[in-house]
Order: sequence, then C-alpha cells, then structure tokens
Amino acid sequence: ADAMKTGLQGGDADWLLSGEALTEAQNDAVRLAVFDQEAAGVLIISDGEQRRVSFITGITSQMDGFDYETLGKKWIRDGRRLAEVGRCTGPVEWRGPILTPDLEFLLTQTISPVKVTLPGPMTVVDSTFDAYYGDERAFGMAVADAINKEARALDALGPAVIQFDEPVFSRYPEKVAEWGIEALDRCAEGLNAETAVHVCYGYPTGDARPIKPSYPEILVLLEGSQIDQLALEFQAPQLDPALLELCPSKTILFGCVDNGDPKVEDAEQIARRLLAAAEHHDTEKIQAAPNCGLTPLSQSIARAKLSALSRGAQIARDR
Repeated sequence: ADAMKTGLQGGDADWLLSGEALTEAQNDAVRLAVFDQEAAGVLIISDGEQRRVSFITGITSQMDGFDYETLGKKWIRDGRRLAEVGRCTGPVEWRGPILTPDLEFLLTQTISPVKVTLPGPMTVVDSTFDAYYGDERAFGMAVADAINKEARALDALGPAVIQFDEPVFSRYPEKVAEWGIEALDRCAEGLNAETAVHVCYGYPTGDARPIKPSYPEILVLLEGSQIDQLALEFQAPQLDPALLELCPSKTILFGCVDNGDPKVEDAEQIARRLLAAAEHHDTEKIQAAPNCGLTPLSQSIARAKLSALSRGAQIARDR
C-alpha cells in the first residue's frame, strides 16, 4: 500500500486515492500481504498495516486529545532528530473502535492465527508535542488507558496476539524503569490474546542509528512485566544472544533478518542465528522474526526475506 501513500507524518500524510477506490485498494493490499506471508510459510498472519499511513498516527489521530493539523517541532528518539509532530492538546480519550473493521476483514482472509499491532504509550509520547499534560508519565498513562480500550475491543474478535510497538524503549531505559513498564502493563490489562511488545532501534532511514547498550537493563525490566512475548531486534546491531538469559520466562520473537539491508539472508545463516539463541533460551520459547517491519524494502526482497526466514526456522527445528 506504500505506493498509495504520500508523506510520512501528521498533516503531511495522505492517500492518493479516496472513498470506495481507496477502500478497495486497501483490501487488495491486505489480500496480497496475507498471500505473501502464507506463501513464505509465516505461521501468524497480520494485515501488514496496509491501511495505516503511520503505525502511530493511524491510531492516535482517531482518539481525542491529538491535533495533526497544527504540528509542533520536537527532538525525538533521544535527540536523534528534530521532527514536526502532532500535538497533544487535551485529555487523551478513546472514542470507540478504530481497528476492529481492519481485523474483521483480516479474519475473512485467512484461517491462520492472526496478530494485530498497536503503538505503545512511550513511543506515542516521544512522537508527540505535549501541549496539555506537562508530565510524560501522566501523558503516557492516559495513552495507555486509551490503547487498552482499543486492545479490549480487538481482543473480543479473537486474535492470537496483540502487540504493542515500543521502539523507543531502546532509547530511554531510565524511562522504561520509571513508567514505561507500568504503562505497557496497563495496555495489556484484561486481554485474552497473547500479548507482545516490540523493541528495536528504529527504521534505517539514512540517519545514524546509534546502538545504545540498553538491552541488559530493559530485558530485566520486561522480564518483570505482564507481557507474554518480546519481539526484539538482534541482527542489525549484532547483539549477543546471551542477553536472552535475562528474560527466561518470555517467548522471544528473535529478530534475525535485517530490514535495513536489501541483501537476502541465507536460510542456513538464519538457522545458525536461531541455534545460537537457543543456547541461551528455551527452544520452545523462540520464534523466528525480522528485526522490524519490512517497509524499507521492495516487495520482492521482503518476500524473499520472509521465505528465507521460514526455511531457516525449519532448518533450526530439524537440528
């Protein structure tokens, strides 16, 4: 669906189509995303977020308290870049179901278990100019309450996994300790689905991606959380799989495919990475995964990487 989108953030983002034409194009994009995943051997299917301009604003723009017409400038991602972002201008409130129509459509397209993703509170806070709360924790908890209401609405449809995306956890381990885990757990309250959190170092956008040595601290904190699964970037920053010893109770979605490198990994290479992880974690609690979403790559390369991932996982299982 990326060919149908213009812009990246807030008021600059829009679709090239509208009305029924847009809906049909998005439906087709979801059908193709499902086909690509199933053809590659992916076992838990998502819609590839094909209906979202942004993984954050696609949700928050449908809540009260956010303004994406008048943007504010803010240093984000631990001062990594200055960005024009939406503003929080009032109490954050959930208006009603946002993604349930998307999930309902996905469930008609596959008989496989499905996953749905939501932005995590800390990432929303970091990506928004706060013109209302004046306190990150208060802002984050309000976002968590709203996200939890959306997650409960989705949970009623029976997805296998509900994932909260928190890439900024890697940038702010001190904030993760202060309020990030509490907000994350609040997002997951009362859910029947397996819950997951995704942590990475951000999309490779051409800017420097400093690899802050935060995993030792945040994995210990996540081990104490109520979240079931940790979807973790490992491959691109070449992190030591021994870090997995810090979160023994969690299922690990082990990032062993690099979404920032167009070179397609060899299945044997992926298998070796998974087996290295298995030296430090229960093999029944390791799942093969990309580092992050495959949006930066062409469709053909993304397909090839997913296929290599599936083959590599099978090789690792057979050994």
